[in-house]
Amino acid sequence: MERPVVPVAAISHTGMRRRGNEDRYGVFAYRQYPPFSLPVVLLVLCDGVGGHRAGEVAAEIAVEQIDAAVAASDGLNPPQILYQAIQQASEAIRKQAEENPDQIGMGATCACAWIAGRRLYTATVGDTRIYLIRQGKAHRLSIDHTWVQEAMEQGILKPEEVEGHPNQHVIRRYLGSPIPPEVDLRLCWDELPPQNDEQRLANQGLMLQEGDLIVLTSDGLTDLVSDGEIAATFEALPVKEALSRLVEMANIRGGFDNITIVAARIPQAQYREEATRPLKSVPGARRRSVWRWVGWLGILLLLVGMSVIAGWWLSGGTRIQPATPTVSAAVSPTLVQVSPNPLPSATPAPPTPTAETRPSPTEQSGNAPTLTPWPTQPLP
Repeated sequence: MERPVVPVAAISHTGMRRRGNEDRYGVFAYRQYPPFSLPVVLLVLCDGVGGHRAGEVAAEIAVEQIDAAVAASDGLNPPQILYQAIQQASEAIRKQAEENPDQIGMGATCACAWIAGRRLYTATVGDTRIYLIRQGKAHRLSIDHTWVQEAMEQGILKPEEVEGHPNQHVIRRYLGSPIPPEVDLRLCWDELPPQNDEQRLANQGLMLQEGDLIVLTSDGLTDLVSDGEIAATFEALPVKEALSRLVEMANIRGGFDNITIVAARIPQAQYREEATRPLKSVPGARRRSVWRWVGWLGILLLLVGMSVIAGWWLSGGTRIQPATPTVSAAVSPTLVQVSPNPLPSATPAPPTPTAETRPSPTEQSGNAPTLTPWPTQPLP
């Protein structure tokens, strides 16, 4: 399959108040095999923390480290792979800051969306959000790790008291912290009845529908534009135009922070059969295949036996003497090893003037399940 499975578009803007852009994002595509040639797309968005203490360096390290860890994995357990990849990225940021005194205190928030066929897996740290836009509604899949979010959960604050609160931008988890951050694998799906944390964890692998839009965004947008406005904008405009319009809305309202949005559209039915296959092999599938071959072999032997009996009957029941054997040249069976055509390197989504994308990983070797690069395609 030469065309990419999940089209992606992205935009990043410095905003109206910041001198530099500390947001970094990456879009990576792979093929997973064996047991299936399953398309995998990974979206990563990191928001640098630390300002003059090199927040953009921390965000860039995070994107690169997460991509490298995922590329080196077998792809069979996305939540666990993302958990370990994010913690490895956090440790890399911490070590970088220790070795460079001018970078002490830098960090990053992070949001990852792993789309394997039609199934979605998420992981977050901080207040970078993940949305699912479906039929004109924005479903917030992630939970902010901020002081005000915890205060609302504990009943200390009401939602209408959040705006303008002095602790509004105090984050509780970030990459690069002295203690490795707890990676949040809860996937909040509000179409179900109210859920506890265990049930939210079980939502990993959420089945997506054709036309669904997965959106990652930094707080530079969500601080100034509501969930309803985000959904309405994507509903009214093509994806690229919607991205530009959302950035414009945030900047008109102050543009106090960097604004980055990454959006991936789930394609039409042409990929349905392949994309809905599970990551792991189905128990019993191999046994069913073996019995199928045994059945065909039995039928073949029955036909051969019937042919022998018919020949004996037609010859009048006399024993037929075998002909004198002749010697012919021996033919030795050979096995021809077929190597798959090498896959092209991944092509990240085209960057905007203020965005950076990370290079794709190289193809893995060996017989174990691997993730290999696959090209991506921008949205129209």
